[in-house]
Amino acid sequence: MGTTEQANRDAYAASREVLIFDTTLRDGEQSPGISLNTAEKLEIAHQLARLGVDVIEAGFPITSPGDFEAVQAIAREVTEPAPPIVAGLARTHVADIDAAWEAVRDAERPRIHTFISTSDIHIVHQLQSTREDVKGQARAAVAHAKQYLDDVEFSPMDATRSDVEFTAEVCQIAIDEGATTINIPDTVGYAMPHEFQAFLARLYELVPDLHGVTLSVHCHDDLGLAVANSFAGVLAGARQVECAINGIGERAGNASLEEIVMLLRTRHADIGLDTRVNTTELARSSRLVSRLTGYPVQPNKAIVGRNAFAHESGIHQDGVLKERTTYEIMDATTVGLQANSIVLGKHSGRHALRQALEEMGFHVEGQALNTAFRRFKEIADKKKALTAMDLEALVTDELREEISGFGLESFDVESSSERPPHARVSVTLPDGGTAEGSFTGDGPIDAVFAAIDAATGLQAKLRDFQIGAVTEGQDALGEVSVVVEVGGQSGSGQAVATDIIEAAARAYVRALSVAQTRSQRSDQSVGLPATAP
Repeated sequence: MGTTEQANRDAYAASREVLIFDTTLRDGEQSPGISLNTAEKLEIAHQLARLGVDVIEAGFPITSPGDFEAVQAIAREVTEPAPPIVAGLARTHVADIDAAWEAVRDAERPRIHTFISTSDIHIVHQLQSTREDVKGQARAAVAHAKQYLDDVEFSPMDATRSDVEFTAEVCQIAIDEGATTINIPDTVGYAMPHEFQAFLARLYELVPDLHGVTLSVHCHDDLGLAVANSFAGVLAGARQVECAINGIGERAGNASLEEIVMLLRTRHADIGLDTRVNTTELARSSRLVSRLTGYPVQPNKAIVGRNAFAHESGIHQDGVLKERTTYEIMDATTVGLQANSIVLGKHSGRHALRQALEEMGFHVEGQALNTAFRRFKEIADKKKALTAMDLEALVTDELREEISGFGLESFDVESSSERPPHARVSVTLPDGGTAEGSFTGDGPIDAVFAAIDAATGLQAKLRDFQIGAVTEGQDALGEVSVVVEVGGQSGSGQAVATDIIEAAARAYVRALSVAQTRSQRSDQSVGLPATAP
């Protein structure tokens, strides 16, 4: 085969491949109540690399020292199984771009993603600026970023509510200055699929140079159309989709990564497009993000919800038993929902635990292994056998334990139908000390929460409380998700235990810690805009 022919084949293959740009750690973390620390962001980033995403938008480095540290750690450490592009978000300010570069510069494949609004409603009311100034800022920002690296992405924020001719001017400026990716965001989720497709088609007419760069789409779900709009963008020629695990993100969230990926994979024969994502890692990615963010996955969520492959109707059950494809358009195993054969019990040793975790992709050594083994033994004494999903929950639970500002040392609950439940707790404080509290409540969990408030001296408002089970059976680990508000800042926490009251108490103190962390980050912020692409 000649060199030219091979180049043509490679170019054709590239034109049929859609790049997956994951923004779970940036836009996803902007969801109310989510506050991930560096260790948690690294854990998610490593899983995203195993999943095979093309780009990890690791954060917004200028926002706080903690976000900068997390982006830098991801850039330095996430290199296997194949190094993804690691992107840092930046406004068009020089300081933002400098911070983004310093954070991503050690990545094998760094990218700076800069943005500015092009809609008149943003220019007038948010930026309090003019169209000419926007064009100047876009030009200067891309040029400044190109001094550092070749891979620069530019986004005209709120593009779908912008004048298409003006947006085209700004995109052309960005391309002229060397932008390699142009991302068109539906920032407030306003567009409909046919409108979005027509908008992109018009951009291609106005900016022929778009054919020489990667066109990207970033759609929000305010009207429930994020995935539909993203797919419309792909049909219009976009070859990068910006999305998040479980669809988390600002307000109603982003396009769901798992839905986009499985749409392209399932209908590949009809549309001829696909991604490089390892779909068997989708379910685990979903569970990990859910546990670390405290955002549960709705049961009827497409692809990764627990009911996604469940059949209640007798007619459906009969059909699936005879031939799976009668009512299932996807095989559950392709998204990683097959039963895992790993089963450990109370007689299993430290080596067996470490090997089982390594088979699942978790590399736990030293003190972290000792801590995980201690919790494993505690749970194994109460639960006959631990499955892969139990171990996964245990490891991510221990990751939460390491970063809690508050910790649950002990609790005692007296509950009876004859008198109000009473709880006593001992809580470890951020400064290393301990405090005790006691209180009554409407139920045992309410009493424990009130006792924790008394011990910490915080008055928290409970915004959300959910209980689930990690696996089936009477001895299943209980999984509790809590969202609280303290002093105007929300925080979420999750925990697992065989005792649901213990899990609730652990989740509650973690939620308090997250609320405090968010308060500290808010104090360190530098006046960022309310939204980003």
